[in-house]
Amino acid sequence: MGRRITRSATGSRAGHSGPPGLLAHDIHWGSERRSAIGVASLLGTALFVLDAGAGRLDVTRGALWTGLAVLVFVILLPPRVSTRPGLLSARGLLVERSVRTDSLASVRWSDGVAQRMVLRDTEGGRVEIDPAVLVRNPAMWRRLDTDTRTSVRRGTLLCGETALRQLAGRIERETARTVFKVSGLQ
Repeated sequence: MGRRITRSATGSRAGHSGPPGLLAHDIHWGSERRSAIGVASLLGTALFVLDAGAGRLDVTRGALWTGLAVLVFVILLPPRVSTRPGLLSARGLLVERSVRTDSLASVRWSDGVAQRMVLRDTEGGRVEIDPAVLVRNPAMWRRLDTDTRTSVRRGTLLCGETALRQLAGRIERETARTVFKVSGLQ
């Protein structure tokens, strides 16, 4: 149950090198990926078995069920979020998006069913992440918190201090709850 942190020498944004420092990944991403694979495989297998049992499985239907299983996997696979000094990246299946966290312009909550945090930097970068990633990865939160303080000091963060305070409060509550649970006080 440790953090997975490695040393990094450069930033990952094209044409822009970040300062050397610690790289922190979402430690739960691997299990979420395995869950997405499992659900998609289970769905594909169930569709194949049911169709074969009914005697209607052919190449066209097999391709359809395979496509449906792949689509479910693509939908369920979360982006892989990582942080390093001055940079937050979210790598999806096809695209990697990054923001300079030491020069953020805005941080806001997005509207919709799933709560998302949208970060924009002064260079036009935009990343949308699930705030639960930061809640369950303290190393990533500390890195982001340090860099957003830099943005506030520089005067680049014009909108979003309230969203960051809300997230900090949520992380503090989760941390306290975890400490109480581990110590047997809950």
